[in-house]
Amino acid sequence: MGKRDRDEGKLAAPQAPFNAALARLKERLPEGWSPPAEAEPAPEASAAPPAKGPARAVVRLERKGRGGKEATVVEKLALAPAALSAWADELKRALGCGGAVEEDAIVLQGDQRERARRWLEAKGVRKVILG
Repeated sequence: MGKRDRDEGKLAAPQAPFNAALARLKERLPEGWSPPAEAEPAPEASAAPPAKGPARAVVRLERKGRGGKEATVVEKLALAPAALSAWADELKRALGCGGAVEEDAIVLQGDQRERARRWLEAKGVRKVILG
């Protein structure tokens, strides 16, 4: 008996008791009933413009003092410590890498300069300098 012969019985359609139960439920529905359509979100009358990010950021690659491993450092964001931590978490999640906040800079594992630059520009940073 080959593998295909063993698996054929697993993909069979549901048996009669299951179909009969659905048929009984369908009979209980009122006439003309149809599933509800997805509700469209109401347009906001006073849609606020997207929040502006910091004026600039410097993104550079660093190897010194890190055991030869590459780290991308994002600095000069001029954000409050809580906001900097939130940005670091969001940036790490978006890029799929590890990292931390060191003093007033976000440090990411690996060479993430281009990806970080694109993310920062999308976030509203007006000038991103690759150093």
